[in-house]
Amino acid sequence: MDVFSALQTAVSGLKAQAFSLDNISGNIANAQTTGYRRIDTTFVDLLAEQPVKSQTSGSVAAYSQLTNTLQGNLTSTGIGTNMALNGDGFFVVRIPGTDTAGQRSFSSENLYTRRGDFTVDKDGFLVNGAGSYLVGQSLDPLTGQTTGDGVIKISNQVLPAKATTALSYAANLPSTPTTTGSALLAALPGGDVRVLSGTASTPASVAAADTDGFLSSSISGGSLTAYSSTGSPVNLQLRWAKVASADSTAGTSDTWNLFYAAQNGTTSASSTWKNVGTAFTFNASGQLTAPTGGTLAIPNVTVDGTSLGTLTLDTGSGGLTQYGAANGQVTTNTLQQNGYASGTLTALAVTSDGKITGTYSNGNDLALAQVGVVRFNAPDALRAESLGNYARTADSGEPLIGLKGATVVGGNVEQSNTDTANEFSKLIITQQAYSANTRVMSTAQQMMTDLINIIR
Repeated sequence: MDVFSALQTAVSGLKAQAFSLDNISGNIANAQTTGYRRIDTTFVDLLAEQPVKSQTSGSVAAYSQLTNTLQGNLTSTGIGTNMALNGDGFFVVRIPGTDTAGQRSFSSENLYTRRGDFTVDKDGFLVNGAGSYLVGQSLDPLTGQTTGDGVIKISNQVLPAKATTALSYAANLPSTPTTTGSALLAALPGGDVRVLSGTASTPASVAAADTDGFLSSSISGGSLTAYSSTGSPVNLQLRWAKVASADSTAGTSDTWNLFYAAQNGTTSASSTWKNVGTAFTFNASGQLTAPTGGTLAIPNVTVDGTSLGTLTLDTGSGGLTQYGAANGQVTTNTLQQNGYASGTLTALAVTSDGKITGTYSNGNDLALAQVGVVRFNAPDALRAESLGNYARTADSGEPLIGLKGATVVGGNVEQSNTDTANEFSKLIITQQAYSANTRVMSTAQQMMTDLINIIR
């Protein structure tokens, strides 16, 4: 190696350290950029082919080293549509194109980002602070089924009402009910409304004049608000009446009948009650023996003149029992229905599995979209682009769909993974290395000058 080679090596050192300084300055500049991934510098020695005893240390080249696998800190923002990935992966985004005839257009190429400060724009699209639009699957809020793929758009349309079609019910009926009248409901003066076994083809209604007698021999089974097909709310009251006790001689089991208020009066006594038409029987261990299957159809349910149609009573497996109860009353464990009134969207949130849910004025929380999240086998081989986005390369591999152990943290964003203190340390080292290379150049120049002076 001669003086001229030393000059060339020093020049390569200057270029390499200048390249490192460029990355350091960018990292420091983006220390507060949401989702930013710092770019480190890696140095590679370049050696000329020489015999071992003539080998020189050679020159140097500098290359960028991405840190896409190093996560930044998560910080809470309180904004429901902000999201951060805790673990590996990237959000899928697209950049906007030119609007045509008032219609928003987007690039066809998917890009990938960790920047999750998404908010809803005026058209309902989710856009982050750098102007990239979130991609995923749109969901039907009523069924949860996928309705399309692409840039996610949140609709502000009124959520239509859903009629009540099913009741989920779990309760314990007291083996000895506490009533003000007879513990067993007998035939009433206005007619026998009991179903002692099986299912009645035409369920009976309690005559208005028999209401007081019915109430004194029955106990409350709970109440809830149900909804018609137009979303009209109705108060659905339930009552249980024990109609038979276990008697081995008579061959009877503990038997109950369920009634609902077909007409809600100003007082319980002014309401009218209708039998659902099925005998509920229990064995000596308090287990339900009939009806079997866990579900029961209640036909032609009408409350206060509002038709609810046929309702399915779902008691599940072991949902109804008959155990002793000190108070002699029904203990209701579950009483729910699946209908609701119409509602307007009031808030948005993001679940840990990446679903965007909407909270409506009718109290429902429904999934509206599934956020697109992908992973790469070699995430550090992605090509960095502006706006915190990355593009796929041949070295990164194809995107792999799904979280795979990662979670989406709603109401949070990921900070830059730049460590400012560490960058300043690298800055000092880079400055010293750059100055040292200039000293090599000045020394080589002096040696060349000395050589020229010999000739003179």
